[in-house]
Amino acid sequence: MKISKILFAAAIAGLVFVGCKKAEDKSLEVVNKEKSAPKELKPIAAENLQTASFTIDGMTCAVGCAKTIEEELANLDGVEKATVDFDKKTATVSFDKTVQNSESLTKVVQETGDGKTYKVSNFKS
Repeated sequence: MKISKILFAAAIAGLVFVGCKKAEDKSLEVVNKEKSAPKELKPIAAENLQTASFTIDGMTCAVGCAKTIEEELANLDGVEKATVDFDKKTATVSFDKTVQNSESLTKVVQETGDGKTYKVSNFKS
């Protein structure tokens, strides 16, 4: 009787692990498809193209901080290109000034963290 209970419990545990793994795999596929979908770049008129550079304080690593901020900025509407240099603690963004502005770019950087981690300063455009 004890052996049958153990086998039954093992079978249930196996089904739970297999069922959860399949559901997890499907959700990862959806996330990966969303990330791999290229952003549609709308051409920016030359007279509306503006480049800004600014300092970002609070970054602690190149992958977790700088890369994440760079991706957040690059995915904004009206942003043509965004680069974040972890070593120099700077960001450079080329954007459509009719769509984005210094306040919106600053807000995105600061909201990438918890609102207190990253601070934008020396904004030059």
